[in-house]
Order: sequence, then C-alpha cells, then structure tokens
Amino acid sequence: MRRKHGPRLTVVAVATTLVAATACAGPEEESPGTAGTGGTGTADPVGAVALTTADSDLGEIVVDGQGMTVYYFTNDEPGSGESSCTGECLAMWPPVHADGEEPQVEGVTAEVGTITGSDGELQVTVDDRPVYLYAGDSAPGDVAGQGVNDVWWVVAPDGTEITEISTPGLGEDGGGY
Repeated sequence: MRRKHGPRLTVVAVATTLVAATACAGPEEESPGTAGTGGTGTADPVGAVALTTADSDLGEIVVDGQGMTVYYFTNDEPGSGESSCTGECLAMWPPVHADGEEPQVEGVTAEVGTITGSDGELQVTVDDRPVYLYAGDSAPGDVAGQGVNDVWWVVAPDGTEITEISTPGLGEDGGGY
C-alpha cells in the first residue's frame, strides 16, 4: 500500500536521510556516548520473536518482532563477528538485539545467529551479517532506509539483499545526494 506524502513530510524524510548518510557514509569515527539506540533498538522481552517476515512494497522482507524493517550494511564483513556501524552510525541504524544467542524467528529461512554488537549487546545476524533498524522508519513496514548511500539494503527472508528501489522520488543513489 503506497501512502501519499505532502511536501512537508518529503522534506523531513530527505533531511533525515541526509543526516543518516552523513553519519554512516564517511570514515568511521568513534564518538563515546553517542551510541544510543532510542526506543527502537532495545532488547526483546524473553521468549519474544526477534525476526519474522512481512509483505512490503519490496515484496516479502525480514522485520523485527515489532514489525520494523531490518537492513544490512554492506560495509559489514560477513562472518567477521563484528559490526562496522559504530559511534554516531548507531543512532541512525540501531542494531536488532536478541534476548539470547539463539534468537527466535518465524518465516526467515536464512541462518540466524548473534554477535556482540558495537553497543556491547547481542546483535542478531542473518547469514553471518549483522542486521539493523533505521531510525527514519516510523511505522511497521516502512522502508525509508532502502538504498541509502548504496550501502543499506532491506533483507529478504532467504538472507539476500533486496536492492530494488521502490520509494517514489528516490533513485538508486539513495536520494540523489
């Protein structure tokens, strides 16, 4: 289902995306005290589903237990056991947390596990890649982080990156900046 947004929302979305691009596109910087996750990256209650699937404009995608879209960061090295998103990046791209080393999943066919994330908490991995949420997604099913700087991609249930851009007005360069 597509929603029509007025100019005001578009300006806010572009500004938010620009902030995210600035925080995560350049050289990595460590900023003590800036790794807050807000309310979206908190650990799931014990026994809660960490990942499931949902339908979106991009097809079937992986979402967290609250229905928020899950993303890969292409700067992460699969199987390294580390997240490349540190410092200010974590404010815009909070990790998907797990309540244990074997997160519960529904509908995800890829291998799911955990690493110790940059914030010191258990972070969910899909096919040995850390996964994240996007602070610019305001409701379940939003995919506003799709394609930002050509390094942030929605995750498919089989663990592949979805690289299609379906957001009206955004090109393959994540918004033309």
